[in-house]
Amino acid sequence: MLLTQVEFRASCFLFDMDGTLLNSHAPVIRAYTDWARRRGLDPEMVLRECQGRRVIDTVRALAPPGTDIEADTAALKQIELDDVEGIVEIPGARDLLASIPEDRWAVVTSAERPLALRRLKAAGLPVPKVLFSSDEIVRGKPAPDGFITAAGALGAAPGQAIVFEDSAAGIASGLAAGSLVIAITSTLSVAQIDALGPRGYLHDLRGLHVSHDNGEMRLRVA
Repeated sequence: MLLTQVEFRASCFLFDMDGTLLNSHAPVIRAYTDWARRRGLDPEMVLRECQGRRVIDTVRALAPPGTDIEADTAALKQIELDDVEGIVEIPGARDLLASIPEDRWAVVTSAERPLALRRLKAAGLPVPKVLFSSDEIVRGKPAPDGFITAAGALGAAPGQAIVFEDSAAGIASGLAAGSLVIAITSTLSVAQIDALGPRGYLHDLRGLHVSHDNGEMRLRVA
C-alpha cells in the first residue's frame, strides 16, 4: 500500500543505507557483474541475490565449488570501497534526517563500516551517532539482530522503532525484529513489497517529516 496522508508515532528511526538513504546501484552493479562473469554466474541472478546481504553471505551462497571464499570476499569489498562514482542520496533523505534528533536515529547496513562511511560522505549525508555495520553484527539480514541492537543502543525497544528498508532481506529483518517497516521501492517491485508484508511503501523520502515534543516523535507522510 502506498502511504499517503498518514502519521506514525515512534521512539526511534532505523534506516538501511543502500537503496534506502542513498542510491548505490551503479557501483554495486559494476562490482557484482564483474564478479559474476569471472565466476561463470548469471549477473542478473547475482544482483538479485546480493541485495541487502553481506558480501561474505552472498559469496558463500553463490560461489561455485572450489572458490576461495575469503579471497573473493576481500576482493569484492575492496572494489566496492574504491568505487563511489554515481552515489547520490535518495530524494528527501537529507531533509528527513535533519528533522530527527541525532540521538533518535541509526543506520543498520550490510556494508562494512569503512564502506558505509565512504558512501554516506559521497551522498552528502550525515554520519549517525549510532551505526551498525556488517562487521559489527554476527548474523546479517534477514536475521533481526542489527535492528534489535540498534534500537537498544537508542534506548528503545524494537517494537517502538520505525524501520526503513528496500530489500527483501532487510524488510524481513525489520519485521522479525517486531518493528513497523516502511519499504522504499528502489529495489523491489510493488508486488514483491506487498508480498513481504511491510506497513506500506514509498517511492522515496520526499514529503516526510518528524516532529517531536516531550520525547514523543511523530512521522508525518504528506
